[in-house]
Amino acid sequence: MSIEKIIASLPGPFQQRDLVTANDTVVRIALFEGEFPWHEHEEDELFLCWDGSFRIELDGRTSVTLNAGELFVVPAGTRHRPVAEHAAHVLMIERPETEQYGNQRPAS
Repeated sequence: MSIEKIIASLPGPFQQRDLVTANDTVVRIALFEGEFPWHEHEEDELFLCWDGSFRIELDGRTSVTLNAGELFVVPAGTRHRPVAEHAAHVLMIERPETEQYGNQRPAS
């Protein structure tokens, strides 16, 4: 599998594509650009910055900025949102049932 070829085929910001499922987890990839809505999950969510740079804003906590090759795990139940001022490609490792917009669709 060529991640670069998959990146080239992504339709637009925050539109995820599942790459592979292994041991009850799924690896997803997306283009981050702009602000994603605030949300939370009942499970941990791992972000690995493939290229570019983005930050994860965390409700009530200091934001975390990730550059290429860096990762961060958002703990279950933590309200958060990714923000990318410029295009960044990001791998997410999570459970297959993890909803992109969290457990409840956000109001924005």
